[in-house]
Amino acid sequence: MSPSPTPATASAVIAASAPTRVRDTLAAAPDGPVPVVHRGSQAVYVEIGGRCIGVVSASAAAVPCALRVAGDVVPPAGRAAVRDGVLHLDDVALRIGRLLDVRVPRLSGRAALAATPAGPARLSREEVAAMVGVGDGLTPYGDDVLCGWLAAHRAAGVATPEVDDAVRALAHRTTLLSATLLDCAVRGEVLPEFAAWLRALGTPGEPAAAATLASIGHTSGLGLLRGARRALTALGIRAEVAA
Repeated sequence: MSPSPTPATASAVIAASAPTRVRDTLAAAPDGPVPVVHRGSQAVYVEIGGRCIGVVSASAAAVPCALRVAGDVVPPAGRAAVRDGVLHLDDVALRIGRLLDVRVPRLSGRAALAATPAGPARLSREEVAAMVGVGDGLTPYGDDVLCGWLAAHRAAGVATPEVDDAVRALAHRTTLLSATLLDCAVRGEVLPEFAAWLRALGTPGEPAAAATLASIGHTSGLGLLRGARRALTALGIRAEVAA
């Protein structure tokens, strides 16, 4: 079956916000149809240049690899295409009007180090292999734990080259979305709820921020918390014990 043609014009234009890397991915993509890998009323994901790029509503998880639109639903996605750096869902053009900062915040004095870490928390290649792609859904739980572990290290300013390499080598074992989110975590790109929890460490708002993060998805938020707390504990950074 031949692919659906790229729409020559859009019948509607919707304003979207997006992280810089998402904008740059679209800008670098050749014109033409792109595969839709998941479609729902609150989120649509397409594949562009080997990455999973999402379009998410205000009701969906604001993953760091997605365009965000206002409202509780996203445009239908019978087909998708890129034209002149703009993603189209059916005949709706999603024009990026605002850039989002999805970088993990650096930890401050409220979450002070007990001692300056000499290196990353221990996580062997065997442990990484036992987590990548393990679990159900678009983002398996094992990947969520790894994302939290990686992002916590980026927040602490600690490099993890061996784990980064292991994750990249095994990314083919998981879903395209989860592999993309692992890449985001390696680069220190996170959900806004994860960033808010890190900013709240050591403050009275920490329990509420942790509960908000834990509520993301079926187990995604819990996995992020588990991985991040494991990393922070090993690095000597106090964080509340997971419920």
